[in-house]
Amino acid sequence: MSQLSYVVLWSRVFFVTLLVEAVVAIPLLRSDASVVRRAGAVLAAQLLTHPGVWFILPALGLTRFAYLTIAEAWAIAAEMALYRLIFAALPWPRAFGISALANGASLAAGMLAR
Repeated sequence: MSQLSYVVLWSRVFFVTLLVEAVVAIPLLRSDASVVRRAGAVLAAQLLTHPGVWFILPALGLTRFAYLTIAEAWAIAAEMALYRLIFAALPWPRAFGISALANGASLAAGMLAR
C-alpha cells in the first residue's frame, strides 16, 4: 500500500471514528456548554489520539491484543484528560465514563466494519 493510499484510508477511518465518538460524547459532555464547544472538544480529542493509534502504534510490531490494549488505554486516558481540561467543572469519573463509552463505541464500529 502506498503512503498516499494509507493516509487516505486513515482519513476515512478518522472521519468515521470522529462521527461515532461525537454521537456518543456530545450529548454526554457538559450540557451548559454549546454544541459547537462540545463538538470542538470531541474533534480535539480525536486529533490528539487517533494519529498515534493509526501511525505510531502499528510501527511497534505489537500483537493484536497488545496493540488494542495500548491503543484503547491511551485514547481513553488522553481524551479523558482533554475533556477535563476543556470542561473544568466536569468531574474526573464522568470524563472517564464519557471517554470510555465513546471509545468503546468506535472500537465496536471498527470491529463490525472489519
